[in-house]
Amino acid sequence: MNTITTQLPFKGVMTSFIGGRKENQDTCGYSDTSRGLLLVVCDGMGGGPGGKTASSIAATSIIAYVQQAGGLPENEAINNETLLRDAVVAANRALRDKIAESPELSGMGTTVTAVLLTAGGASLAHVGDSRIYQLRRGKIVFRTADHSRVGEMVRAGALTDEQARLSAISNLITRALGIGDEVEVDTSSVAFEKGDRFVLCTDGVWGSMPQPELVKSLTENKSLENTAELLNVKVENDGLEKGGHHDNYTMIIAETTTSSAVAAKPDTKAKATATVSDAPAEAAVKPKRKGLDSRILALIITAAIITPALIFAIMYIPMGDDIKGTDDPSSKSKPTLKSLSTRPL
Repeated sequence: MNTITTQLPFKGVMTSFIGGRKENQDTCGYSDTSRGLLLVVCDGMGGGPGGKTASSIAATSIIAYVQQAGGLPENEAINNETLLRDAVVAANRALRDKIAESPELSGMGTTVTAVLLTAGGASLAHVGDSRIYQLRRGKIVFRTADHSRVGEMVRAGALTDEQARLSAISNLITRALGIGDEVEVDTSSVAFEKGDRFVLCTDGVWGSMPQPELVKSLTENKSLENTAELLNVKVENDGLEKGGHHDNYTMIIAETTTSSAVAAKPDTKAKATATVSDAPAEAAVKPKRKGLDSRILALIITAAIITPALIFAIMYIPMGDDIKGTDDPSSKSKPTLKSLSTRPL
């Protein structure tokens, strides 16, 4: 386990393990730059040495690009989100150049996740199905969308996240660095609160357990070191129990020690969910009334019918013992209420 050392108001840990494979094709890294703390995780693919070569080139290229470009005067106006996108595009170009130089590496590629943390907020970029999570008080604030066949099916409503995780085609990805001259990069910028955790991880981590269990493992322990160690033990033991052929698993966990200068938006979705689940059962299912309550309406109708009858009786019906068999007018007047690229699995 590597502890992330930085002068910026963040702390973090970084781990990478071979799992049940012959080679660890994942690469992770970080760097303090003039723009902020840069975190990178890549998951390589390709026969022979291709996977490790691809992930190493991509991670190294992205870090070098941000280190160099971030300090150049002509790039001062470029925001961090654009800078990250340009860095990923440059990494794709580096991979294509390497393949042209060494044709035996044809077919190699890699996913990428990159986060640039600053006092103002976080900028994120990703290609493929490695993920970035932003976690707050045990809930997901932000999560990247997988560039994979099953990811597309989830977004179309054909699969749930859990069905996608367990699918036999979960290794088919639709975007990666190195497989074409052009690459489409998803980027985002988010604010954060003190104590938020940003997690960059390969599918060897998130694919090993249901998402609620993963989020719990990533947030229930206050120590980042203990969080990473316990999660790695869980992933490894689960892989061994299933035959010992589990994937490489790599992650970076970074925690913010202050809130960003740009205030984080209220987590209204998470709060609404918590309110419903924590409320008494009656409160959760009770329908909201609109307009007049039906009981009040019934009383108004009854009063409207009975009142004229009573007035008539008082004014026109003679009182005395000779009047017999007269029904109570009100008794007859009451209304009745009725209620495309493939990585090895």
